[in-house]
Amino acid sequence: MDLILWRHADAESGVPDEDRKLTTKGEKQAERMAAWLKENLPKDAVVLASPARRARDTAGALTKKFDAIREVGTSANAQAVLKAAGWPRGERTVVVVGHQPVLGQAAALALTGKTADWSIKKGAVWWLVARSPNEVVVRAVIAPDIL
Repeated sequence: MDLILWRHADAESGVPDEDRKLTTKGEKQAERMAAWLKENLPKDAVVLASPARRARDTAGALTKKFDAIREVGTSANAQAVLKAAGWPRGERTVVVVGHQPVLGQAAALALTGKTADWSIKKGAVWWLVARSPNEVVVRAVIAPDIL
């Protein structure tokens, strides 16, 4: 199974938190990363996004066909994110568009079996591959500013 953890792109400050939209910089970050993902993802990849506007807008740069689910939202935890994605036994590539700190914690849990506060830069992706339940590799870690 391939799991791509994609932190939402740069967003405006403000409240309510769920309604924050992408900045101009964030829109560019999302577009750059989406272009790279479109070149590298299999056609049948599934995209799950937080219901928060900034995550939905980030996912929307990649595809209009995504599911906005609270299991990867602003109140999610690492276990819920991995469960929603079907990690590590899923049969498809899953892209999760979400938030810090939960995405960093999910990356740590997937790679080490323990949650830790790892940081994922705004707009960046961590691409993990489960070759078996006991063998996980990092395929890519890419920030939008290097694309």
